[in-house]
Amino acid sequence: MARRQVTRTGKDRNGNITSLCKPGETWSPRASADCIRDIDAGTHSYYVAWPEKQTEIRVVQGASGKYLRTDRDATTRNNLDDLPDC
Repeated sequence: MARRQVTRTGKDRNGNITSLCKPGETWSPRASADCIRDIDAGTHSYYVAWPEKQTEIRVVQGASGKYLRTDRDATTRNNLDDLPDC
């Protein structure tokens, strides 16, 4: 299993995360659906190295299906939104 650092995210016009990215990596960009399968299957893990700590990207079951999120701090918002666009 590879552990992949994420530095950027692709977003649709509604702000939903559509891909995870790290420029220069052969796997990047990777569609969110593929990342969800990677995490669920234990094939790869993804993380963000924030200045204060590293956080794992995890799969969450939402009202409309699975999605990716990370919790950098004590807020309820998805901190993947804070990353620059791919």
